[in-house]
Amino acid sequence: MDSKPFTQLGLEFMGWLMSDGVLILVILAAIFLALSILTRGLKRLQSMIEGKMPDQAKIKRASTLTNVLGDILRVLIIGIGSTTILAHLGIDLGPLLVTAGLGGLAIGFGAQSLVKDVISGFFILLENQVRVGDVVNIAGVGGLVEDISLRTITLRDLAGNVHIVPNGTITTVTNMTMDYSRYVFNVGVAYRENVDQVMSILQDVAAELQNDPKFGPDILEPLEMLGVDSFQDSAVIIKCRIMTKPIQQWSIGREMNRRIKIAFDAHGIEIPFPHRTLYWGEPKEGSAPPLNIVGLQPQS
Repeated sequence: MDSKPFTQLGLEFMGWLMSDGVLILVILAAIFLALSILTRGLKRLQSMIEGKMPDQAKIKRASTLTNVLGDILRVLIIGIGSTTILAHLGIDLGPLLVTAGLGGLAIGFGAQSLVKDVISGFFILLENQVRVGDVVNIAGVGGLVEDISLRTITLRDLAGNVHIVPNGTITTVTNMTMDYSRYVFNVGVAYRENVDQVMSILQDVAAELQNDPKFGPDILEPLEMLGVDSFQDSAVIIKCRIMTKPIQQWSIGREMNRRIKIAFDAHGIEIPFPHRTLYWGEPKEGSAPPLNIVGLQPQS
């Protein structure tokens, strides 16, 4: 039996091992090194961000973003390395790429909503539109944000109901507790009242509330008097607003309303309710016609 073919194969293998084989080992080492550097870099980046963000919600956001960034970079590193290794192994990448492309296309059509949710969630986190602990209105529902992920946002409303909103369905976000909050007062008083006196009373009530050790720390600025806003059917509307810490506007507003009612009662300020004056009309000679209502008997 001729041993030359085996010798030739051995020489060819040794030649491949000394060239492409060494390159494959170098590529594998580079992949592991890049993944190790990436892991350490992401941990250091997250530690740096957390050091500048004492807020737990911001820390969670930073952790989510670094994890997403790490997953994307790992896929890129492994994908590029694997493709390079297959090329050095002599495997034709054309059919594989076509198969992967068709498979990716099929998966993309089947998971459009999932991909949309993930992409939307990434930008929501990146742009800091919503944070855990915020009170928001999104996709027609409102509540306290309890959890944010790349796919969904979990809200709990005032009644305790939990709403899970896919990120892909969110088109508008109304955040009522971003950085600070405001409570707007529309105070209605009777037309006979002196509006300057009413506005002065409102400012006194707000100043007293701001000096209260229980409520004062949650008030960021004194009451802003916007003035007479409109004339309604039975009331003059005076508009004002107060700035509070995030999510404290409702407790401050309720206490302010309570004190406004007490102050108006003490000063005799009328808070009107809707009412209507009925006019029966008069004949030309000046005397009113007798009242005739079905169900009532005329008095003798």
